[in-house]
Amino acid sequence: MSAVSGRRVDPAVDEDRLHRVAVAHLTEPGDPRVSGLVDDLGAAVVHDGLLRGLDLEGLGIDAAARIGALEPERALEQAHRAGLRFVVPGDSEWPVRLDDLVRAAPVGRHGGRPLGLWVRGPLGLDELDASVALVGARAATTYGTDTTARLAVGAADAGWTVVSGAAFGIDQAAHRGAIAGGGRTVGVLACGADRVYPQAHARLIDHLAEEHCIVSETVPGGAPTRIRFLSRNRLIAALTQGTVVVEAAVRSGALNTANWAGRLHRHLMGVPGPVTSAQSAGVHQMLREDAALVVTRSEELLETLAPAGERTTARIRGADGPRDRLTHRQRQVLEAVPLRRPADDFSIAGTAGLAPLEVRGTLLVLAEQGYVQREGVGWRLADADPRAPGQPFLDSTG
Repeated sequence: MSAVSGRRVDPAVDEDRLHRVAVAHLTEPGDPRVSGLVDDLGAAVVHDGLLRGLDLEGLGIDAAARIGALEPERALEQAHRAGLRFVVPGDSEWPVRLDDLVRAAPVGRHGGRPLGLWVRGPLGLDELDASVALVGARAATTYGTDTTARLAVGAADAGWTVVSGAAFGIDQAAHRGAIAGGGRTVGVLACGADRVYPQAHARLIDHLAEEHCIVSETVPGGAPTRIRFLSRNRLIAALTQGTVVVEAAVRSGALNTANWAGRLHRHLMGVPGPVTSAQSAGVHQMLREDAALVVTRSEELLETLAPAGERTTARIRGADGPRDRLTHRQRQVLEAVPLRRPADDFSIAGTAGLAPLEVRGTLLVLAEQGYVQREGVGWRLADADPRAPGQPFLDSTG
């Protein structure tokens, strides 16, 4: 066994690793043609074909502009000096959930299992068994970021690793919530793992790299482009057991991540927002049209992720008021008692639809409990009626 950036790897995959490094530098990340050829033919054959200018489903033409004095060994060594490790299939650290991408149909021009992942940080990708993605709008509202932070804190406190894209808005709230909850978090970037994007998140990304983990399919130094963000989204969905979309407009990239979660048969969840909010319109559409579950708090999130029957969440209900402890008959009589002008037993019985004798006995019990009081020959609600605030009542006197 040999060491790669502090982690032990099988030397049998070292040659394959070098070919994968070379192919990754010659092609775009997330190109299903590349992953398909490498899975079928092997990275060495694909690398050799690209160097020789073979067609290879059109890849040769695309790669021609990048073929130069690339030395995979040198590229890998430079990455190691930058604190990166290149994790490939066959490594003990390889996250096996990514293998599901082999069987998933591409979305547009994006798909397939990555050639490898460039990783920066002490958290191993083989430690992501219990992980959940929290994604959403960059232009998030305070409602969205606050909700995301609460979900992330709850997930982290329960031992779940929070995965997101280190972008503005919901992503940032997800990472910060996980950190505040004392948990672990992973940032999946569309640029090289040695770069910082967005630059305003330099401190956050540096912290993730030092204490948690930064992951990218894009080669070191690679710039963040729109198509790389779309390719990145499938990794966020594939690395995790489930994806939660907190806020997303109808054309949000977060919905692309949700699409991948559905294709990979992962748990898909959404947080509803105000019906007038453009930032939540995409989430509402997802909840209406896709097999997504509504989550509003971390308990519901954890229940969804847990094995069936292992964790259940109690239904939310308001606190019991004093009248909730009365029997059905007692409430029936009490609601027939007038508020101000007293009514006799027969009048109350008529309103309640009960026998006068039963009403008379019930009124005595209610009087002992402080709900009603006698006034002359009649009854009315007590001045200090312990009814719950807003409890409706009937005034039988009209």
